[in-house]
Parts: sequence; C-alpha cells; structure tokens
Amino acid sequence: MPRGADHLRSGVQDQPEHMGIMEADKDSILQVLKEHWSDEFMKDEQNKGLIDEITKENIQLKKVIQKLETELQEATREFQIKEDIPETKMKFISVEIPENDSQFQNISCSFQVSSKVRYELQKGQALITFEKEEVAQNVVRMSKHHVQIEDVNVEVTAQPVPLNSGVRFQVFVEISKMKINVTEIPATLPEDQMRDKLELSFSKSRNGGGEVDSMDYDRQSRSAVITFVETGVAEKILKNKEYPLYINETCHRVTVSPYTEMYLKKYQIFSGISKRTVLLTGMEDIQMDEEIVEDSINIHFQRAKNGGGEVDVVKCSLGQPHIAYFEE
Repeated sequence: MPRGADHLRSGVQDQPEHMGIMEADKDSILQVLKEHWSDEFMKDEQNKGLIDEITKENIQLKKVIQKLETELQEATREFQIKEDIPETKMKFISVEIPENDSQFQNISCSFQVSSKVRYELQKGQALITFEKEEVAQNVVRMSKHHVQIEDVNVEVTAQPVPLNSGVRFQVFVEISKMKINVTEIPATLPEDQMRDKLELSFSKSRNGGGEVDSMDYDRQSRSAVITFVETGVAEKILKNKEYPLYINETCHRVTVSPYTEMYLKKYQIFSGISKRTVLLTGMEDIQMDEEIVEDSINIHFQRAKNGGGEVDVVKCSLGQPHIAYFEE
C-alpha cells in the first residue's frame, strides 16, 4: 500500500514537470518565430502607423482647404473701388449711334490703379520733399550740406531716394443691366427643382420680376445668376436688397445684387526715383527729439542761399526705422 501511494505521489509530481517542458517548448517556438518573422511584424506595425498619420494629415488638409475656399469666396464676393472724383465741366463733342441694342445692356467703367512704393527709412536718415523738382535736383547736385541742429553742426549728404519697383494696371468693370446675382439660396430642394423654383419666382411681375432668359444655379455656393429677357427688370428688382422666394408655403428672403464682370488690362511694372524727395544721411550719432531735428532741417533747406526752396514735408528717423510710401 505504501509503495502504491509512493507511486501515485510520484506520478502527481511528474505532471508539472511535463507541463513545464511544454511551456518551455512554446516559448522557444515563439522566440524562433519572432527571430524569423520580426521584420514582417515590424513592417505591419509601421505601415499601420503610417496609414494612421496619413489619414490624420488628410483630414487636417481638407479642413485647411475648406477654410481657404471660404475665405476666397468672401474676398471675391464684393469688389469695390472708392475714389472721390472732383467736379469737372464736361463738353460732349459727338454722339455715337450703337450698332445694336446689346451695347445698352452693360454699364462700363475703367480705373487706373498704381501701387504705392514702400521705402524703409533707416536710423540717422531723413526724407525731405520740396514743392519744386528743380530745388530737389539742386540739393542733390550740391551733395554735402552743413545743417545747424541746436548747438551742433551736422554734415549731411543729399542723394536720390532708391525706390523699389511698383505696379500699375487698368481695372475694367462692366455692370449688367440684364443679369442679377442671387445669394443665400436655401438648400431645401434638389438642384433641378430649385432651379425651376427660382425661375418661377423671379418671373412673377407682382414681385418686380419678369421673363427669365437663362438661369445659372450653383447649389454648392447657394447662389445663382439670372438673366432676364427685357431691360429694366434687373434694375427694378435691385431697388431692394432682398427678394421673396416661396418654398412649400414658407417665404425665404434671398439676397440680390448687381452682376459685375471685372478684368485687368495693361499690367505694368515701373521703377524710378522721386523727383521732389531727397534722402539725407549722416545723422546716426544725433540723440535728440526727432521733431527738433525735422524743424532744423526744414529751416536750413527753406533758405535759397543754402540751395533750397519751399519745403513740403520732412521726416527723419533717429531711433526705430520708419516706413514711407511713395505714389506715382
């Protein structure tokens, strides 16, 4: 009996040892697999990480693109040039008869635009503008000038202002008398159905509309360009900034505005020097109030004996650089 018990006890003790051998074999197999297939496992993990990063970047790029498209639409939605035109007596010397009525369908105008040229005035420099060109040229020819600034005699050098390039171009604008822009159209109907609803609504004479010749509707931008058959309809509608649009017994107020076409012509790059403004250098060591220095320069160059003349404006920089703008 004891021997049987010893034999049973021995069998129970052998079982964990056998299981330990199996676990060791399993670990050895896994280790071998990792050694042989570790590159493939790593590649899969790396590929997954790259795909996740690319997906996140694509989402961010889409957001950036949508934001830029929105900003571009807002920037190009309205183009205005405001300029005070002085009263001028005009004399009409002839009358031209148009070849056809199409020339009455647009109001045309053009503008000449020239950019301001930016100039950075450095420390110890000054700009002085004279009323006459010949005075400025004479000051430049004399080159060296001794200016009394309080109790200090300062030698300054006069030279032309080195200006950067600028641009000029013509803006042509045509305002249609037959077309209108419609915006803020609700996106409550399919595209074809909304196009028909717009044409029907803007054809109603009781709302100021008239017969529609064509309809260009863009669902994505919620806008449309409507062309009428007869002149005067667009002008009548544009007396109000909004127009009623009835959809399923609900009145929506859409925004109406003139239809304009704009394009550029004669784009040119120009460069040169200012004929009435002179650059003065040599005041780097002066430590005074800029207004005092400007008054001293003004007084010196007002005098004809110093080669000067009537001064328009003086601007100097004794500390931080200043920005000046020149117009053509």
